[in-house]
Amino acid sequence: MREIAEMTKHIVKKAKEYDRDTVPGDYATLHTPCPNCGGVVQENYRRYTCIGKPRTQPCGFSFTKIPAGRAFELAEVEKFLQDKRIGPLEGFRSKAGWPFTAELVLKFDEEDKNWKLEFDFGNEEDPAQTGEIVDFGGQEPLGPCPKCGARVFEWGSNYLCERSVPTAEQHQPTCDFRSGKIILQQPVAREQMTKLLATGKTDLLDKFISTRTRRAFKAFLAWDKEAGKVNFEFEPRASKFPPRKTAAAKTTKEPAGAYAVKASAAKKAPAAKKAAPAKKAAAKKAPRKTAAGLTPSPALAAVIGNEPVARTEATKKLWDYIKAHKLQDAKDKRKINADAKLAPVFGKPQVTMFEIAKVLGQHLG
Repeated sequence: MREIAEMTKHIVKKAKEYDRDTVPGDYATLHTPCPNCGGVVQENYRRYTCIGKPRTQPCGFSFTKIPAGRAFELAEVEKFLQDKRIGPLEGFRSKAGWPFTAELVLKFDEEDKNWKLEFDFGNEEDPAQTGEIVDFGGQEPLGPCPKCGARVFEWGSNYLCERSVPTAEQHQPTCDFRSGKIILQQPVAREQMTKLLATGKTDLLDKFISTRTRRAFKAFLAWDKEAGKVNFEFEPRASKFPPRKTAAAKTTKEPAGAYAVKASAAKKAPAAKKAAPAKKAAAKKAPRKTAAGLTPSPALAAVIGNEPVARTEATKKLWDYIKAHKLQDAKDKRKINADAKLAPVFGKPQVTMFEIAKVLGQHLG
């Protein structure tokens, strides 16, 4: 225990001596230059940061190694600096702990005059609304548009028809086909969209996340001609229960001597037991006699009358008297104030409604 305590003190002391950006380690130096000043980008404990060109000061460009809980791989960082965009990537976690998929982009901040890492969820402005001319840059089309037959290209975070955005050849959009590269956190690879355009359906994709239940589910992406858009198509579910077996029809006839054998077997069978004598018809029950009424005491008779009554009837008559004479306490309706007639019954100026049964029990005999 003493050795463990000494080692712990040593580790804590060493950790406190280092700034988070100067913690020593086997860190990488990237081949891709800084997008801001062309200097060398180097890894440190927490970030990838520009250390400047030889004999020059660093420009301040840096970005975190672990955005939203997902660590960069070295090859991803090189590609990210080259293209200033990467993704869609999986494995990110929101502050609430939910997994999500997104693209990462480097955007130039005019205020800081430097590049910053940002998440791109595909919320870019629609060129069809802004009128911005889109140039697909000679990229290879994915296939024919299922709506109009024109070519489909990648643009931003979508796959879209070339006629759905303003281009140099066509300033006014005439088609509206588009489909996201990420659907319910499921990245839709270029190969899958190519297959959808060629065959009408992708392979079975298994990383969709329901927005309602937050559970993963599997589905195909398929072109829905009636709806005019890409929709989900689910696997046919196997029945939980096997098909019900029906009784097979008899196709063979009984052998000729079968009836004789059955008859002889029936003769040898023990005689059936004599039927038990029928039970005598039960005598008709006499009508149920009502219980004799209880005689109220003279004090109670002054309130409800002197005729014999059942306990329930006595309770009802007593409450009728209380309500008719407004004897419930004004502040607490559960208390009953005694008047001249009820004082001998209660034996005190006031009782609660829970004492009524006990009071009646003393005055019914």
